Amino acid sequence: MGWLDKAVALLTLIPHSLIAFVGRFSIAAVFWSSGQTKVEGFALNIVAGEFSLGWPRLSESAVSLFEYEYQLPLIAPGLAALMAAFAEHLFPALLLIGLATRFSALALLIMTLVIQLLVYPGAYATHGTWAAVLLYLMAAGPGKLSVDHLLAKRWRHDD
Repeated sequence: MGWLDKAVALLTLIPHSLIAFVGRFSIAAVFWSSGQTKVEGFALNIVAGEFSLGWPRLSESAVSLFEYEYQLPLIAPGLAALMAAFAEHLFPALLLIGLATRFSALALLIMTLVIQLLVYPGAYATHGTWAAVLLYLMAAGPGKLSVDHLLAKRWRHDD
């Protein structure tokens, strides 16, 4: 076995749980950060140390963004902004703890596709990266460092 084969064999030892955790944390941060730009009165950024735990409300700038820049068809700007802000907080939080991971990743993949097709079609490299992480989580699951894993383990033993 040559050095190249040994290096490849070593790389195959990277555990799925580590890859899934990094993927969950990273993609959750992308969507959470976007959601934070759409609300006022509530800010939670653990990395930057920003905490303002008031009652969240939709920002005027978020509605303007959906009214003048995003311009989604068939949905009112206020409702679209509210739905996006809600989804960009709920699904990243679920991904971060690894609860309903595959379905949360699916929801964010659908959001990514909407953004790619209707809002920023030129950002395919960024959206492709997001899609790859989300597809991985959908296909492979959240790994052992997740609530989903704990629940599955418990259900298997209760039979």
